Formats: sequence, structure tokens, C-alpha cells
Amino acid sequence: MSQLTFNLQPTRRALTVSELTARIRDLLGRSFADIWVEGEISNCREAQSGHIYFTLKDERSQVRCVFFKQQQRGIKFRPEDGLKVTARGSISVYEARGEYQIYVENIEPLGLGALQVAFEQLKKRLEAEGLFAAERKKSLPMLPSRIGLITSPRGAAVRDVVRILRRRFHNVHLTVYPVRVQGEGAAAEIVKALKYFNQKKLVDVLILARGGGSMEDLWAFNEEILARAIAASEIAVICGVGHETDFTIADFVADVRASTPSAAAELVVQTRREFDKHIADLRETLASLVRYRLIELSKRVHELSARRGFRRPLDLLRQQRQRADEMTSRLAAGLRARLEQSRKRFNVLQLRIATFDFRVKISAFRLRLEKRSADLGVRAERLLRTKRESFERLTLQLQERSPLKVLERGYAIATDSAGNLLRDAAQIHVGDSVAIQLHRGRISTEVKKND
Repeated sequence: MSQLTFNLQPTRRALTVSELTARIRDLLGRSFADIWVEGEISNCREAQSGHIYFTLKDERSQVRCVFFKQQQRGIKFRPEDGLKVTARGSISVYEARGEYQIYVENIEPLGLGALQVAFEQLKKRLEAEGLFAAERKKSLPMLPSRIGLITSPRGAAVRDVVRILRRRFHNVHLTVYPVRVQGEGAAAEIVKALKYFNQKKLVDVLILARGGGSMEDLWAFNEEILARAIAASEIAVICGVGHETDFTIADFVADVRASTPSAAAELVVQTRREFDKHIADLRETLASLVRYRLIELSKRVHELSARRGFRRPLDLLRQQRQRADEMTSRLAAGLRARLEQSRKRFNVLQLRIATFDFRVKISAFRLRLEKRSADLGVRAERLLRTKRESFERLTLQLQERSPLKVLERGYAIATDSAGNLLRDAAQIHVGDSVAIQLHRGRISTEVKKND
């Protein structure tokens, strides 16, 4: 009778960590595919790839978030620590660490709008760099004869600026560079205009003008590329954008901020009026100084004419003539004494030259030269003889030690076909070629078997 075996213990299959993580990932992906989460940003950092990693937290919990670079398009502000935001995205698991995190697709600040946050962030950063500092701003030219206007050709701003300049400064040369002042790409067009005027050096001052509008309408003047282009401009820039209550980043960076486009035009004209007023003030001041100086000199003339010297001008003239004669006599005596001293020195030097006999000196030098030449010849001949004897001795020793001397006694030198010296018969075989060097001549032979 066969025996039956029963296993009542259930079969157990253990999941690997990767399988468990994958199941949790799929579960979270299905349940939290599109969610909005509010919290405060902390531990925010941007990787070299452009991806932003941060933690979203409240009073009791926190969750990691990833904001990939390709999802950041259209986001005006930058996430930073302490900023309260609403993030939209999906939850998944980062399998390498087994952590769940939110993959952010969109982010909006709580309270202030995104544009306002971006405005404050850029303003704070540029101010820290010193772009708003008063010491780096250029002063307006006193008499600008050429003015550049960067604005939209269809807006009211261009008409207001042209009207004011023609009425108050009729001989000004105005160059208008048409650009878009609103929408995507407007900031890039304005930057291009600024670079054009700086490269061509066509104008003395630049006016950046636009009428009023909402923050979205004026956003082109809050772009960082425009702020840096204004700061880099070598030509002074007047920014007249919006109404009196509107402030943009361009206003803070520009050399002069005008409340409106019309005010910007009046600022340029004001420099001409100030110059004319300054000239008039200088003319009046100069006239007053001349009148005062004439009065002072007139009083001085009356005081001098009342003195004793002016009552006896002839006596003063005679005294000056006599003094001049005395000075002339003293000068003539001094010149004569100096001339006599120079003459004596000349005579002494002439006598020394006359008594100096060049022929004696030349004869002495010739004798010394001949003696030195003879000594040099003797030394050279002695040295040459010594060298020749040494050479002959070395030559004789070389000949005695030469292998050719050995060959004279009947010896020979054998080499194989490669030129190697043969010292042993085992170095060659039957059929090999052997060269034999004799005292006179050289022969070749072939090794044959010895019968």
C-alpha cells in the first residue's frame, strides 16, 4: 500500500526590493498622477544640469521635489528657500533610494503673483551686484544735439517725445529705432537697439520710452538681459516707461528715471535750458566783476596819483637811469675779468701742447711692440715644436699597436657574410661565405666539407 505525503504549509514567495519598489511606484503613479501641493520651499539647490531639487514642507511633514529643466519654461521667478508655493505634478518613487517624491510640472507662489516675485528676486540680485549704485550712473550731456529714441513707432510715447522736442529744441537730431515694447521677444529687440546705438556712436543720449500698462504689459522692461544691456551702455540712458506709479527694473538701472515718456523728453530739453540759464548767470556775474574791478582800479589810480613819487616822475626816471649805468659798468668789468682768466688758461694749455713730443712716445711704443712680437714668435715656435714631437710620438705608438702590423707577420682576419669576426670554426657551416683580410688585399672563399 503506497504512502501519501501531504504538505499543508502554504507556498511563500518573497519580493525583491526592486519588485517591491516597482509596485509602490506603480501604485503611487496611478493614485497621484495630477496633484496640487502647498508648502514652503527649503533645501533648494540647482544642479549643473539645470534641474532644481528642493523640499516642500509644512509644520509637521515634508516631501522631496524635483523640477526638471524642461519643465521650467515660462516660469518667471526662481524657487528659493522660504518661498511659499503651490506645486503641481505627480508622485513617483526614486528607486535608487526608495524615496517617493513629487515631479513638479508647474509652480506658483502663494500670496504675491509670480511676476511680482520674479520682479523682487531680480531687483534684489541686481542691487547686490551694484547695478543700481549711483556712482556707476552717467550724467546727461549738457548740450545733446543727437538723441536716440527706442520705442514702438505706433504708440503714443513716440508722438509725445517728438512733439516736446520739436517745440523746445527745434534743431535737435532725433533718431528713432522701432521696437516692440510688449510681448515675447520685446526685451531682445530693445537690447539689440541699445547695442546698435553703442556700436555706431550716432547719438549723445538715449531715451527708452513706453506708455503705461499692467505689470504683464511692462514685463519686457523687467527682463535681466535688458537690465544688463542698459548697465553696459556707454551712452547715458533715460528710462521713461509707464506712468508715475509704475516702476520697472530698467528704471533702477538707467542713468536717469523719468516718470513718463513726456517727462523723459523734458529732461533732455531741460539740460539745454539749464545751459542757457548758466550762460546768462555767468554773463551777469562777469559784468558785475568787471564793474567792481574798474572801481577798485580807479580808486588805486587816484591813491597813487596823490603820492609824492607821481608828483616828481622826472627825478625817479633819472635815478633809474643812473642805476642802470652802474649795473652796466659792473657787468662790463665782470666780463673783462672772465675773459682775461680764460685767456691765461688758454696760454698755459697751448704751452703744454707745444712741449709735448709725440715722436718720442711713438718710438717708445714701436720698440715695445717689436719686443713683444719677437717674444710671441719664439713662444709660438717652441709650442709648435713641442706639439709636433708629441704628434710624431703618438703616431708611432698607434702604428705599433695597429692590427695591420699583425697582418704583416702572416696573420689574417676572417669574417662571415654579415661582417662578424670569426674566432671559432663552430661559427660557420658548410656553404657559408667567408672573407679573409690579408696584409695586402682581401679574398673571399666558401666553406666546403672536409673529405
